[in-house]
Amino acid sequence: MRVLPAIDLKDGQCVRLKKGDYDTAHKVAEDAVETAKSFLAAGAELIHMVDLDGAKDGSHANYDVVRRVLAETGAQVELGGGIRTMADVEAVLALGVSRVIIGSAAVKNPELVREAVAQYGDKIAVGIDALGGTVRTEGWLRDSGEDYIAFARLMESYGVRTIIFTDIDKDGMLEGPNFEQLGRLRAAVSCGIVASGGVSTLSDIARLRDMGIDEAIAGKAVYTGALDLAAAIGEAK
Repeated sequence: MRVLPAIDLKDGQCVRLKKGDYDTAHKVAEDAVETAKSFLAAGAELIHMVDLDGAKDGSHANYDVVRRVLAETGAQVELGGGIRTMADVEAVLALGVSRVIIGSAAVKNPELVREAVAQYGDKIAVGIDALGGTVRTEGWLRDSGEDYIAFARLMESYGVRTIIFTDIDKDGMLEGPNFEQLGRLRAAVSCGIVASGGVSTLSDIARLRDMGIDEAIAGKAVYTGALDLAAAIGEAK
């Protein structure tokens, strides 16, 4: 299993939210490039980045920051947030990212996922953000009514090889992942699963690893010091 440290961008700054609430945004680091360098020094192989402005309004306001991280650190990066068309997919890949995360658009326009996977294969991941078992869209603000398991199976049937699952109730709360929902998801699909939301201790990492989860995103716990990234990466392996 791999641990992916997270950099969430809003107005060009590194921030964290609680339960996806934009009103809770607070800056957690001075500079995305220096943050990425520290993650690489700890042994990270892939950095998870989210354009929060893009997720909310479809803008590409933070792409310059992503470009700087890639150019100045040489990091492998996956990026999500506001990717709604094939042109968006192509623009993100042109930045040099390794994996593009399609979130809300996968629910509203599943054919986009089918087309993107046909063209770019495992460079495409789908983000499934759930609250109470149903998939949320529009920066987690709107309930689609889609069951997360049924939606994951649909995405896998389109050839998606990586699903990033977030339990919104756990995000930024340092309370551990939703192991029950992740277990159900692991039993339902055979593609790669990335756990996101609540990952905060080495025991969380060990449990996810032993469940057969492929990757885990660590955000707030790394910034607060509750989780030592290097130790987490070692535990995952």
